[in-house]
Amino acid sequence: MTDHNIDFSMVLASAVHDMKNSLGMLLNTLDELRTEHEESLSGSSKFNMLQYEAERMHNDLVQLLGIYRLGENNLSAHIDEHFVPDFLSEHMARHVPLLDGLGIDYAIEADDINGFFDDDLLTGVLNNTINNAIRYTKTRIRLTAREQDGYLVLGVEDDGTGYPESMQHTGTLSFKSLDFNSGSTSLGLFFASSVAKLHTEGDRTGSITLHNGGKYGGGVFEIWLP
Repeated sequence: MTDHNIDFSMVLASAVHDMKNSLGMLLNTLDELRTEHEESLSGSSKFNMLQYEAERMHNDLVQLLGIYRLGENNLSAHIDEHFVPDFLSEHMARHVPLLDGLGIDYAIEADDINGFFDDDLLTGVLNNTINNAIRYTKTRIRLTAREQDGYLVLGVEDDGTGYPESMQHTGTLSFKSLDFNSGSTSLGLFFASSVAKLHTEGDRTGSITLHNGGKYGGGVFEIWLP
């Protein structure tokens, strides 16, 4: 007898989870290969492209799983206290081999502050945003952190051409407002906005901003957490 009650969304979510784990193992192997064969691979454009695209696919799958859990009302923020400079350093370190291979300068400018947030969810947001910055920057990126108006503000900046006017945004995004002609960028922004909204304190809610300028004159992504 054929079972017509298969939950295909759950089947797809399970498959995506397996693919995400496999890509995670692949990324670890690529890091090891780069370390073992640093002289021959550091300047290899093909190897850099392989690592970049694998990281991008891994980020997309992390976001898809998060959005699936959001749709199932099964995504919540588990808030803990973190020392922000250490948190940013850990996430920049993940991208350093690729940044070095591509000849992109990087910096962290963070106030010595603690923040209260879900580190797993913020990891997904930061990894995707850093990867986008790597894609669009010319020569450098930086991570920033500050306190402003009672919010923790984490930022990713680059010296590329910046966000097109249609993408510059302040606040939160709805799924219906997304333009998927821009590829996975819209998916990443919706995920980031959703993660921001899960961080609340009293009547204040997290949000994201996209604008151009900053220290490098390119695109500036910021997530504001109460």
